[in-house]
Formats: sequence, C-alpha cells, structure tokens
Amino acid sequence: MTPVGRGAWNMAVDEAILEHIGRSDSPSTLRLYAWEPACLSLGHAQPLADVDRARLQAHGWEVVRRITGGRAILHTDELTYSVIGSAEEPVLAGGVLESYNRLAGALSLAVKYLGLPVEMKAAQPVNSNGTSTMNPVCFEVPSTYEITAGGKKLIGSAQARKKEGVLQHGSLPLTGDLRRICQALVFQDELARENAAQRLLGRATTVASALGKAVTWEQAATAFISAFESQLEICLEKGELSKSESRRADELVREKYDHPSWTERV
Repeated sequence: MTPVGRGAWNMAVDEAILEHIGRSDSPSTLRLYAWEPACLSLGHAQPLADVDRARLQAHGWEVVRRITGGRAILHTDELTYSVIGSAEEPVLAGGVLESYNRLAGALSLAVKYLGLPVEMKAAQPVNSNGTSTMNPVCFEVPSTYEITAGGKKLIGSAQARKKEGVLQHGSLPLTGDLRRICQALVFQDELARENAAQRLLGRATTVASALGKAVTWEQAATAFISAFESQLEICLEKGELSKSESRRADELVREKYDHPSWTERV
C-alpha cells in the first residue's frame, strides 16, 4: 500500500516498479492505492480531444495518461490496485487472457469477501492490452473476465505487457456518483451528456450501491490482500517503495506523466 497521491505520481510509481522488476531490482508487487485530487485517466491511445478541459479544471480534477489501453476512468472514491511482475511469473505467464483470468479469480474473491455476490463476465472481444474494443467509457461495458455485480460492471482493469514485464491495474469504485465522469468528457450537446450519464448508471455500479452500505478503503484493501493470497496461493510481504523506485517515480512525474509530450501525445 502506498499513500494517497496525485494521478501523475500514481502512474509514475507503477511504471517505476515495472522498470525495477525488469532489472530484477524489485520483487513482483501488488500495490493498493488511492487518488487525491480526483483524476481522469486516459488510455494509452485515447485522444485528449475526448476531455472537456474547461469542465475538468472547474471541478478541480486532473488528467493523466496511462501506459495501459482502454478508455477514460475518473478516479475518486475508489480502491485502485496494480499487479506488476515478470512475464515468467506463474500468475502472469501466457497471454493477456490467461493472466486476466487468473487475476480475475482473485478480484472476484476479494469482492465476495466484502459481502457481494459477483460474476465474472464471459469472453468478449479484447485488444492486445486486454481491454474491450468497444468501450466508449471504461465503466460503461464489462469486457472479458471483468467483475460484475447484479449485471453491472464493478471492477475495470487494463493490462500492458512490456519488455520489462507485465502491469495490470484496475479500479474498484467504493462509493459516489459514477456519472461524474461525464462532466469531464466532450459530448455533442447536453442531451448527449445526460443520455451517456444515465446509460452509465444503468451499466456500472459501486460497492456501496450494490451492497447497500459503505465499505471503507481499509476494509477493501484487507479483502484484496486476503483474496490474492488465498486465490493465487502466494504470501504477500508488506513493503515500502525503495529509494531507487521513489527517485525514478519522481523523474517519471517530471519527464512523462506531468508533461504535455505524454499527456497530449494523441
């Protein structure tokens, strides 16, 4: 677990860990984190033109681009996880779908530990980043092996397979109004914005909505740790970022995730 951080820092930490794993300087990692302030993350190839910059700034939200694919997510009131490791790790070995399936088993169990009956979505078309090819907004439509509750998407995930290793991260919305993301995106007119918001509410949910009560970030994190250990038959050791990882994350914030050359690349 790492402290609450800005979007640029959160994405930089994930990549810094991935780089260190690629050099065998860090162990495979399950990272659990949160975002402050709220931040809209774009998929690797998603156009910045999708973002309504004026509305985003009016809400005090930030924007960052991920190295993983998929569509936009507004990160707030959630638990975010990342799994980072070598492609030779048994959990991550094989292709996108094989590793997605293994990790989905752990994610599903984590949500069950919180008291929610969940389902794993059957296979749908996915691209090489393990994300649906048809999602206009990440949480609008479940894609392969993603977790649903009552037929509504609950956990959205994306994966990148690089020469350094594998990074999969995803979001579990704990509470709040999922329609808020529509305030940060460009629509043809206000009717289209409202239609998208209502459609999203009908297709995605939060833990609080599905369970009928609030779950704290700490409770969710405990469930994730227990589920990953049980489902994947691993023993997790609590750790902090190394000095080298932290320095590299700071560099990546300055040189990449807070820099227009990355954010505005598409």
